[in-house]
Amino acid sequence: MSVLHLVGPTGLSDPARPSGGNVYDVRVAAALQALGREVSVHETSAESLDDVLTGLPAGSTVVVDGMVGSVAPDALTAAEDRLRLVVLVHLPVGLPLPGSPGPEAEVPEARALAAAAAVVCTSRWTRDWLASAYDLPGDRLHIVTPGTDKGTLAEGSRSGHRLLSVGSITPVKGHDVLVAALTSLADLTWTWTLVGASVDPDHATALWSTLHGAGLDDRVTLAGALTGPALSAAYAAADLVVLPSRHETYGMVASEALARGVPVFASDVGGVREALGTPLPGLLVPADDPGALAAALRSWLTDAAVRRALRARAVDRRGSLDGWDRTATELAAVLESVGR
Repeated sequence: MSVLHLVGPTGLSDPARPSGGNVYDVRVAAALQALGREVSVHETSAESLDDVLTGLPAGSTVVVDGMVGSVAPDALTAAEDRLRLVVLVHLPVGLPLPGSPGPEAEVPEARALAAAAAVVCTSRWTRDWLASAYDLPGDRLHIVTPGTDKGTLAEGSRSGHRLLSVGSITPVKGHDVLVAALTSLADLTWTWTLVGASVDPDHATALWSTLHGAGLDDRVTLAGALTGPALSAAYAAADLVVLPSRHETYGMVASEALARGVPVFASDVGGVREALGTPLPGLLVPADDPGALAAALRSWLTDAAVRRALRARAVDRRGSLDGWDRTATELAAVLESVGR
């Protein structure tokens, strides 16, 4: 069997940059190897993608992360007749994101994806967005959602006061919305742990300044980026995961929480509903609405019946989650169809 080449962004394997896309790439590569597929992982920038593709043997199957490939259409079109190209889209780069400055110029993502024999989307939402935004044949778009590892069930505290958020500290993740909600809940008992790299230091400073000004900084822990056992421990210690993002294409944080039986309160955006499943093992609120989020959190913190019901749903959802072996099997089927 020929070597599968996976091309991801620079920093793909850096534990200090554990983005959902990076985790997906690393985990699916390992899962494919466990299935007996030889995988060679390359890290590069969009500017150097052409050099990487030029150096690969003709006829190779190459999975290119969209964070690299979608902004380098010339490299993909130059290689489309020589290589079997598959673009893996975690987040469409042409999508305007609330809370983000967006690209400085138009991103010719449609041309990049047109050069691929197949486009793998990590959620139904992403597939539908790409289908509506670009003139791509429907049979070229495939959905391969992330897997997750079932952890030990979190015990949960009686009061449910331990809140956790996981995600890079950047406006798109909406932590400022949660901070605004928490400042209106000062009369209740709660603690909040924020796990994530400070991608936007100014934004992180503003969050802390708001908390300090409200006299709430002693209830908050900024834990930085965590991976492995340290991240598992953070989930195990949580009563509720709060995902206040302004956008999520899937919401791997939600599935990671549910894999431990921890309910999730989240913004109703992108593919988050897919990650949560039904019946909802948590609550969904409109994005960018501190009042709605505060009301949801108040119900959780003050009503033991709400906590019991949602914890039970989270445990049920845990039982239906698939592992990364399923993700790898589905991706392998896409790759096989490309190789025919």
